[in-house]
Amino acid sequence: MTLKTLSEHRCFGGTLRFHEHDSREIGLPMRFSVFLPPQASHGPVPALLYLAGLTCNEETFMVKAGAQRLAAELGLALIAPDTSPRGPAVEALDGAAASWDFGIGAGFYLDATEAPWAGHWRMESWLVRELLPLLAQELPIDAERLGIFGHSMGGHGALTLALRHPGRFKSLSALAPICAPTRCPWGEKAFGGYLGADRGRWLAHDATVLMESQSAAPYPQGILVDQGLADKFLAEQLHPHLFEAACAAAGQPLTLRRHDGYDHGYFFIQSFVADHLAHHARCLADGRSAG
Repeated sequence: MTLKTLSEHRCFGGTLRFHEHDSREIGLPMRFSVFLPPQASHGPVPALLYLAGLTCNEETFMVKAGAQRLAAELGLALIAPDTSPRGPAVEALDGAAASWDFGIGAGFYLDATEAPWAGHWRMESWLVRELLPLLAQELPIDAERLGIFGHSMGGHGALTLALRHPGRFKSLSALAPICAPTRCPWGEKAFGGYLGADRGRWLAHDATVLMESQSAAPYPQGILVDQGLADKFLAEQLHPHLFEAACAAAGQPLTLRRHDGYDHGYFFIQSFVADHLAHHARCLADGRSAG
């Protein structure tokens, strides 16, 4: 597989790149962005995979979050993939997607099993089985020191992928994540469309349920979650208290910070992203495995 460079920009002594490649898992071209810090010119660096939320793409985090300055100081690469398949083959599904309210930009970071989504909606396999190995092969990224974090739908993706692939990611955090998608309208719509009517199949993609099944803390160095209390989606969609209870039952150290006055958007992310990068830098410093 060949990476096509769409654009390249000097940024805080490092390089911000926007790429595209022909994905075998998705069956379509997929885009992503990568920030390589200055330290990458001397050898492989630890990397953070950031998963964005509904309506976002591979540009959103890099443009809006303001994370590159600190990533350059800490020597962390940042990887931000697109949130779903796109292009003419996907646009043909507009009619089916319109009934979901949030449209077709909602990959939910899983592999769909139901028509018409199963053909291209293979976001979990694309990320874990294809994109990350490709980047470790093509770029100066240390495949043994990977962290994962995300926002909203991407927070759901970060929590679930970290728990579904033990040892793959050495650090974990989330901002305003969907913590119990089997118990919220967003998750019920997405899971019903992608995975079918059997709710038992949904449980494998619910972070709270996955944490409840742990026999020991999968991230003994701790998980960081930030949540704004002025977030209009908090009560109906996000349910961090359920994930908090699951972590307590599993003995998983969790820092869940609740912030008065903060909403769900990128001003909230800008306010706390530095803490997340510092959390991952500490966890990835010596390359120790989680769990």
